[in-house]
Amino acid sequence: MSKRLKELYEHITECLREVVESPHREAELLLIAYLDKDQLYFITHQEDLIDENDPKLLEWIAKRRANVPLEYLTNRVSFYSREFYIDEGALIPRPETEHLIDEILARVNLDKMITIVEVGVGSGIISIMLALHYPNARFIAVDISPRALAVARRNIDIFGLNDRIELREGDLLSCVDEKIDLLVSNPPYIAHEAPLEKNLSYEPQNALFGGEIGDEIIQRLLDEVYLRRIPTFVCEMGYDQRVKVQEDLKNFALQSLDFYTDYASFDRGFVLKAIHE
Repeated sequence: MSKRLKELYEHITECLREVVESPHREAELLLIAYLDKDQLYFITHQEDLIDENDPKLLEWIAKRRANVPLEYLTNRVSFYSREFYIDEGALIPRPETEHLIDEILARVNLDKMITIVEVGVGSGIISIMLALHYPNARFIAVDISPRALAVARRNIDIFGLNDRIELREGDLLSCVDEKIDLLVSNPPYIAHEAPLEKNLSYEPQNALFGGEIGDEIIQRLLDEVYLRRIPTFVCEMGYDQRVKVQEDLKNFALQSLDFYTDYASFDRGFVLKAIHE
């Protein structure tokens, strides 16, 4: 049985009304992805007849009602005004992480040839965006998850950056022997016992939980910065971890330490420039 697109849109909106915060917007995005069209097509083809019993469409609606993230259904995610591939192998990029890119672009001069290492590459969005802005930099992107590396590889292929971004599997910097000029990371920083939204249960847990307290991986990365004499470290963190990061840096000789906030004005990360004598 077929329905006009506008009727199907209203039907899906009602199906999602009790599940998501923006049911109209999500119904629109779901249909745009299902039809493999853009927003202009969606707006101008409201009278088109669509098979409302298509198994794929019914599956998407049922899974979204069960809190499966829309991005995992459509395999699409927007970040920094670009579209990336995403699946269950990697954490869904958040808009807050765009601030990390902004901070690097504003504070780090990368005109010369340097080596940038990203720990926890996930879907690859950070290394890809930096590579697009810094053509002279070499990138090594590390993740402990083979599934995440597969997602990153797919996005790196899409953007044609295979010769610029080298992927490696390993725990933090265990697989990196090279001198590092800039270390960047959006590590797991949620405490193990912290309550999570239902949709987060579908995302890779090792990309969410940073330990019993939450900041353990950030501490390990700070240890690496100290031991390996890494001059610049840019890192995302939890909104309540600023004081702990400052305590962990007591033995550092600092050129500068700047914290930045997210769209809700919560602490969300820091830019560390260290002095290594």
